[in-house]
Amino acid sequence: MFFIVIGLMLGSYLLGAIPNGYIICRLKKVDIRKIGSGNIGATNVYRALGFRWAVVAGVLDVLKGVIPTLVAMQIFESEILFLVIGLAAVIGHNWSIFMGFKGGRGVATTGGVVLVLMPWISLVVVLIWAVIVKLTRYVSLGSISAAIVYPILAAIFAPLPYFIFTLILAGAIIFQHRPNIKRLLAGEENRV
Repeated sequence: MFFIVIGLMLGSYLLGAIPNGYIICRLKKVDIRKIGSGNIGATNVYRALGFRWAVVAGVLDVLKGVIPTLVAMQIFESEILFLVIGLAAVIGHNWSIFMGFKGGRGVATTGGVVLVLMPWISLVVVLIWAVIVKLTRYVSLGSISAAIVYPILAAIFAPLPYFIFTLILAGAIIFQHRPNIKRLLAGEENRV
C-alpha cells in the first residue's frame, strides 16, 4: 500500500509537471516565456496564440488535476489520500521538474482537483471567477478571488480536510500570483 501511494504521488506530480502551455507554444515555434507575463499557463497562451489554444492549454491543465484525483478515488477510500494525490499534481504544475522547478500559477490544476472532490463549490467559484474577469478584464484578479472563495465555501459546505486542502491551495495560488499582485497594485497588470 505504501508503495502504491508513493507511486501515485510521483505519477501525479509528473503529470502535473507537464508544461502544456509551453509545449503548445513551442509546437507553434513561440517561446511563451518571452511573451506577456512569461508564465506558461492558459492566460499567457491566449496572449501568444489566441483563444482556441488557450482553451486547449486550460483544459489540459484542468485534466492534470482531474485524472490523478479520480484514480486515487478508485483505489483508496481515504479522503486524505485523494487530497494528497491531487496536491502532488498542483505542486508538479507550479514547480515542474521539466521547467527547472518553475511553472504556472496552479489555478486550472487546482480547479481540476476541486472539481472532482467538490463539484458544486467548483461551479460557484468558476462563476465568481468569470464575473470578476468579465467586469475587470484581469484574469489574475479573478484567479486570486477564486482562491480566496474556495476555502470560505469549503469551510461552510465541506469536511474539515477539504477546507484545510483548499486553504493550502489558496495560499499557493496567491503566492504564485505575487508578480501579478505587484502589477495590479502598480496599475501595470495585463488585461485580456
